[in-house]
Amino acid sequence: MEHDTSWAAAAYDAAVYGFRFDLARYLIGAGLVALLVALLRRTSWASRKIQKRHASRADLRRELIAALRTIMVYTVLSVPMVWAFRNGWLRQYHGGVSALGFALYLGGIVVAHDAWFYWTHRAMHLPLLYRSFHRFHHLTITPTAWTAYSFAIPEAATMFLFMPVYLAIVPTPGPAVFAFLAIMILRNAMGHAGLELHPRGWASHPLLKWISTTTHHDMHHGTSYNHNYGFYFTWWDKLMGTEHPDYVATFDRVTGRAVEPESRAVSAT
Repeated sequence: MEHDTSWAAAAYDAAVYGFRFDLARYLIGAGLVALLVALLRRTSWASRKIQKRHASRADLRRELIAALRTIMVYTVLSVPMVWAFRNGWLRQYHGGVSALGFALYLGGIVVAHDAWFYWTHRAMHLPLLYRSFHRFHHLTITPTAWTAYSFAIPEAATMFLFMPVYLAIVPTPGPAVFAFLAIMILRNAMGHAGLELHPRGWASHPLLKWISTTTHHDMHHGTSYNHNYGFYFTWWDKLMGTEHPDYVATFDRVTGRAVEPESRAVSAT
């Protein structure tokens, strides 16, 4: 009975910590990107808005409610993950790590997550899975930073499962995991920002073109949901022939035009 009590206490602590951590991660990551977009839309970068359509209040309300649901899914699943750590099924690396070692651990988990995201994302577009897994996310046609956690329950569970699967294979230092989780939410929010945040020429640069842009994922929502499945990188889309043929032209158009900032346009009228 004492063992059951200690396990219940550990499960409760894991759930409370998991909820607070993921809520804070979402609010800080999406909030910072949303604030950046709001500030940039008062400058000449306002011309980098990718779609003419604006997200509605109904979109925002749906996405915030879905984000809370996603956080609850992550919270529930964090409990068996803690149990797996306590019983040796999952392990963190606790030895010393050099700067190079840290970079390798971080790079490895980012590359692995990109592959996980591409293939699970593409699988969720199959007719057998789309309706129950991914249709909800595509109710958002014009994304914003707050779209980052707008998942149905099965998709949220799929996103969560990457961590225990990866850590079961590669015990990773805690700081590298924390840095990865910070990068993940920031890149997620940037991909849904609705305003292109990358410099002109990025999509066709010999090296930078392999890193995804806001336009890349925005086109998946607003132009063709059968293209641009990648997350951090574009190489899976390029290799598998799923990158939208108009991606580079669209990016160049979005980053090349110039209009009056919204604040000036409003004051002029």
